[in-house]
Amino acid sequence: MLLALAGLAGPAFAQPPKPGRPVQGPALSAPRSLMAGAMASTFVSRAPAGARLAIARPGDPPESAIVAAPLGSTSVLALPAPGEVGSFELRLLAETEGKPVILLRQTLTTTTPEATLAAPRRVGRSQALPIRGIGPNGDRDRVMLVKPGEPAEAEGPSFYPAENVEDTLEAPAEPGVYELRYVLNAPLSGPRVLTRQEITVE
Repeated sequence: MLLALAGLAGPAFAQPPKPGRPVQGPALSAPRSLMAGAMASTFVSRAPAGARLAIARPGDPPESAIVAAPLGSTSVLALPAPGEVGSFELRLLAETEGKPVILLRQTLTTTTPEATLAAPRRVGRSQALPIRGIGPNGDRDRVMLVKPGEPAEAEGPSFYPAENVEDTLEAPAEPGVYELRYVLNAPLSGPRVLTRQEITVE
């Protein structure tokens, strides 16, 4: 009887080997909607060597991109969204036989960009002017103090809200009326004034 029972434990009743897990491909996670000109932070996993992240128009070929950057060794990359409102496509790209190939794609919808400014309406000549500027906070956006009527590309005392939404600028030495601006500067749109506030230098 013991011998018979021992025989039941033989190969015929052994557990079948468990199948191995299938090899998983790359994956990405990113917002599907954000303000035009904002930074689209994307998490990428299992990307092949040499992969790139890009934003393009739907239907454009793989080699066409509004903005693109190599992923490198990082798993998180932020690209500036186009400064125009519309539907775009976030793409993970790789090279095959010297040509770009789309590995993954995700719809990216941009909404109307908005910004707010907060600062004293009056300031003394060459005095410190505390400012808060909040908007899309793209990597090239600036909060800037210029003369009224200057074009969006005009230069003046400024700071980057992407680095810090609050900062202090030195008021001009010349008294008069100036204009505090939040200037969006994103792909497709270029420099564009989103909001402005009058500042009087006394």
